[in-house]
Amino acid sequence: MFHFMLFTILNRWTMLLQMVHKSDMSFPPLKNDLIIRAAFGEVVERVPVWIMRQAGRYLPEYREERKKHDFFTICQTPELACEVTLQPIRRFDFDAAIIFSDILVIPQALGMEVLMKPGVGPVFPEPLVHPSDLSKLDTNVDVRTKLNYVYEAITLTRHKLEGKVPLIGFTGAPYTLMGYMIEGGGSKTMSKAKKWLYAEPEASHKLLKLLTKVIIAYLIEQVAAGAQLLQVFESSAEYLGPTLFEEYSLPYLEEIAAGVKDGITQRGLGDVPLIVFAKGAYHSISKLSYAGYNVVGLDWTVDPNIARDFVHIAVQGNLDPCALYAPKEDLIAKTTEMVRAFGVRNYIANLGHGIYPDMDPESVRTFVDTVHRVSEEIMKKGDPYSQLYT
Repeated sequence: MFHFMLFTILNRWTMLLQMVHKSDMSFPPLKNDLIIRAAFGEVVERVPVWIMRQAGRYLPEYREERKKHDFFTICQTPELACEVTLQPIRRFDFDAAIIFSDILVIPQALGMEVLMKPGVGPVFPEPLVHPSDLSKLDTNVDVRTKLNYVYEAITLTRHKLEGKVPLIGFTGAPYTLMGYMIEGGGSKTMSKAKKWLYAEPEASHKLLKLLTKVIIAYLIEQVAAGAQLLQVFESSAEYLGPTLFEEYSLPYLEEIAAGVKDGITQRGLGDVPLIVFAKGAYHSISKLSYAGYNVVGLDWTVDPNIARDFVHIAVQGNLDPCALYAPKEDLIAKTTEMVRAFGVRNYIANLGHGIYPDMDPESVRTFVDTVHRVSEEIMKKGDPYSQLYT
């Protein structure tokens, strides 16, 4: 009798937890889907805009949080990550939020220690030096457990956003993560990581395959938690020429796109747009547009007109982040020129890389408001630019 009562109580608790979980995932209706429609090539009323690193050091309110908490504490505490994610949404008329996290949570999940040192950036006390060091990595890592704090932050943020804008999830790409893991942090040459590509190609592919597997699982879980778009950051592509990029980056980016789309389909999670941003890979933007993503992100070195000639899907970008230092009227002119050059179809406005920490937030406001105003004017006037890219 006791066992039966215990079983009944446990069963009821299980049902209750399932109901709570289901309730947690019943998100508020989305009020602004501009960026999702633009990513899928649909007609929009104005160009959607967000900026990379929009939740971060240029905001006074973020700096206040950093006085109280170290960087990875914020990343690993869902309530804090949610708060920081929402800070720029409260200030500016962005069309998307991006979850506050870091690309280096994956090396952490694999068992590597990563420190965020003030004035230096990320530091790996024990980087990968020799291929034998790969044995130190947890090749069977369960990202659902190790990175659960990211998923909790995503779910909480989806609720707190109240449907105002979509939420973007993200990851670093395999080669970029490999670079940090071998260099021991940021590098101006990536010579240690590139040495592996030339001297240890087998070990390089072994590491890249492991990272790809983990990334796919990680991104699928982000969607399950509530992410509505995903961006893959190949931030170190600029260190690879066309040959190395097409051997050590592009195949893994393609595998990620295919694996994530297949995984979310199998789990009935809907159709989530994927954005690939390979900084410095101007030589391969055409091939990136056939890599399985919905949007190709462009850095500031890519001419919009050339991009439109070589990319057949939606594009994102690409104002030089330093342009935000310009006087207001000059910034308005440069932003206007960018929007008109790209056209208002199949386009998401952004910077060509992340915003710098000493930027005046008012310059961000000018950039965002100008994108919206100019694109709306183009649409209302029936400007031919609005019909170029269907």
